[in-house]
Amino acid sequence: MLNRPIISLVVAGLLLFCGASIASAQAEVSGFANTSFPSVIFSSQTALPRMAPELALATFGQRADHQFNELPSYSAVTRITAELPQSKQRGVFELERRYAAPKTLQFVPVQFSGDGFVKHNVINRLLQQEVDRTEKQDGAQTAITERNYKFTYKGESEIDGRPVHVYSVKPRTNVPGLFKGHVYLDVLTGAMLRAEGKLEKSPSFFIKKIDFVTDYADMNGFSLPIHIHSVTDARIIGCVVMDISTTGYSFEGNPASPALVTPALIPAASTGSGSPVSLTPTPIETISTE
Repeated sequence: MLNRPIISLVVAGLLLFCGASIASAQAEVSGFANTSFPSVIFSSQTALPRMAPELALATFGQRADHQFNELPSYSAVTRITAELPQSKQRGVFELERRYAAPKTLQFVPVQFSGDGFVKHNVINRLLQQEVDRTEKQDGAQTAITERNYKFTYKGESEIDGRPVHVYSVKPRTNVPGLFKGHVYLDVLTGAMLRAEGKLEKSPSFFIKKIDFVTDYADMNGFSLPIHIHSVTDARIIGCVVMDISTTGYSFEGNPASPALVTPALIPAASTGSGSPVSLTPTPIETISTE
């Protein structure tokens, strides 16, 4: 049987970047230049001109401030797949996510399949810590802002056919939860479409490293995570592979465009032994919520 205290430490480490990706939608974000841009960038349906890298980064900062001040209550469906390849344990949990602005988050179970150990000691712990983090509103320390990171422009690329500006990011402090990697901003809107990298400072001796990719969608002017893929290399328990997909965002009865909430495809992850890990969820069964 796997050591539960070690699992708890691993999950805490996972939350450092999962929380930065998910809870940052509710977290305070500041530290960008106070340059003012027309608010039409959040809602215009007309063709937009390409932004220079500096303008895209500044607009990204303004969008973050807008999101902190204006993000309404919403609901969505979250599906979490967690796998421990070394022990061949796996679980898939689907839940309804309910966020009540500004700091209340609830999860309502829908369906689960897999190992009970994974459900109770990995997924449930992750969910509870995300709820606590949202309530405390302490995501500002790990938010992707110029206060926390140094941004260096690296050129242009594409994500699913959309042109993006690519920036390398390096932490300005040693706060646990910050990462070294890249962020990708839409050249037309300044919206963040992807963040990827490796956790810079391990939160525990038992965690060797955490690699992750987070994809975002621009919905109703807000950048919200639609898919998080992570591979954690931990001592004793080995590799931990997690995928968190969130779809069906609905803001106070106003659903987001389905075309914008489809998760990007992520290649199969490596377990560290050279064998790929299937990211295709198995059929899940309804569980009792009593």
